[in-house]
Amino acid sequence: MAWGVGGVRAINALTAGLLIGGVLGLAATPDGRAWLRRPTLLLGGGANASAPSEPTPPPPAAVATPAPVVHAVTPLRERMAQGRLRIGVFGDSMAEGLWTALYRDLKDEPGVTVTRFSEVSTGLSRYDYVDIQAKTRGQLDAEPVDAAVLLFGTNDAQGISLDGVIHPFGSEGWKAAYAKRVTDLVTLLRGRDVAVYWVGLPRMKRESFDDKMGVINAVVAERMRALGVPYLETTGITADADGAYAPYLPDASGRKVLMRANDGIHMSMAGYLRIGKPVAERLRRDAGIGQAAATPSAQG
Repeated sequence: MAWGVGGVRAINALTAGLLIGGVLGLAATPDGRAWLRRPTLLLGGGANASAPSEPTPPPPAAVATPAPVVHAVTPLRERMAQGRLRIGVFGDSMAEGLWTALYRDLKDEPGVTVTRFSEVSTGLSRYDYVDIQAKTRGQLDAEPVDAAVLLFGTNDAQGISLDGVIHPFGSEGWKAAYAKRVTDLVTLLRGRDVAVYWVGLPRMKRESFDDKMGVINAVVAERMRALGVPYLETTGITADADGAYAPYLPDASGRKVLMRANDGIHMSMAGYLRIGKPVAERLRRDAGIGQAAATPSAQG
């Protein structure tokens, strides 16, 4: 079929209109913004060669990590002297198992309660899903505690969106954003006169995932040092003699016991008791639970 000049012009106009419309339509979506940065991708590689190069966009603004705020917190010994110590466990699915272990370990101590505030599939990266800061504030309003044990991270190996900027996991921007959220959470708790204890993530089976959890542990450990908060690491007690992941580890009697779940991430009940034991011991020590009253030293 032969086309006249007018027909060719009409087709060209239609083609241009479709391309422009497609670009404008993409602009209305998150992916569209990425396409618009390099619109010649819509036209193929040949058009890229003649398209003017775009200037490199400036890097995202640095995330400001809040300066450490050290609130004075009532010592746990003073709380136990009043006959009561309310412990709350906050975190994700890993914290659910830790709560069970602490409850079993401390349930027979007079005046001590251990309450679960954790929630599966949550973390500090995706506040668009569950805002842990707001959630924790509401939990404390409804049920105050004296001490908070925190264990987060298994869901946090993903980007953080902060102030309209998405920081890829592991980037310097991500580390700063994660540190800010950790700091904000600790500041909230200590501002409510809550003693904070942060439990690190255990050794993981898959090496790539273990590396990611190592990034999270490093950020949290640094923040706890800056904030003066006890950080109880668990990689050492969840690894074999060579520091590697091991599903079976010796118990107190030396007998090897299954410590991990099949997913290579979570713990078995024996594993949760293993990582919970040093936490319970630290709480007992700080609260003076089971310790004889100190006697005045003899004066010379």
